[in-house]
Amino acid sequence: MRVAVLGGHGKTGRAVSAALSARKAEPMPLGRSDWADLPAAVAGCSAAYVIAPNMHHDEPAYVADALEALTAAGAGRVVYHSVASPYAPDMPHHLGKARAEDLVRRSGLAWTILQPGAYLQNLDLTKPVRVPYDVHATFGFADLDDVAEAAAVVLLEDGHDGATYELASRTATVAELAAEAGVTADRAEWTGEGLDEPARSWLGAMFAYYDRHGLPVGTYTLRALLRR
Repeated sequence: MRVAVLGGHGKTGRAVSAALSARKAEPMPLGRSDWADLPAAVAGCSAAYVIAPNMHHDEPAYVADALEALTAAGAGRVVYHSVASPYAPDMPHHLGKARAEDLVRRSGLAWTILQPGAYLQNLDLTKPVRVPYDVHATFGFADLDDVAEAAAVVLLEDGHDGATYELASRTATVAELAAEAGVTADRAEWTGEGLDEPARSWLGAMFAYYDRHGLPVGTYTLRALLRR
């Protein structure tokens, strides 16, 4: 089975491609250079995994272009890489993913949506950890390899059409993860220096949300998908 991986050159796309290869599927990683003629790029693929660039300024438009190309190419299935809690009004970039989810659901393709929590790999636990939000806030953390394996499952196995899955490998705080690794965890000052708008305001809003609510995600769904 040939599977297009849109956004295939980033860390998530590479992990998904590796998971597909491990299941004897043929991943086709696609990047920005392929968007000039995306229908031709995805031709011959029976399914696609769609990952938008991080903090994309208009994710719904990106996903709409992907869906149009997949429909034109005759791809039968799409899996969209969203985020946990996409409907949180206090996080504008999450709302962009919520609008993109709506496009996926109305695309006419067989679809599945994955909503992973924050990646464990975003934290370097080999040294003291400093993050711009409350280190005692609760998160559902997702291991990147677990998410990639779940993506391969829903792309290649039956029974997942029309499903939306929140994914987390474990529930913890940053402080707890750091303590387990034998390092300290502290709050870092964050100014957003060097970032352009809207990324600066989006990230500021996200960190403020984390302070108030964390980002809890249950772990049962991922364990079930991976049969653990």
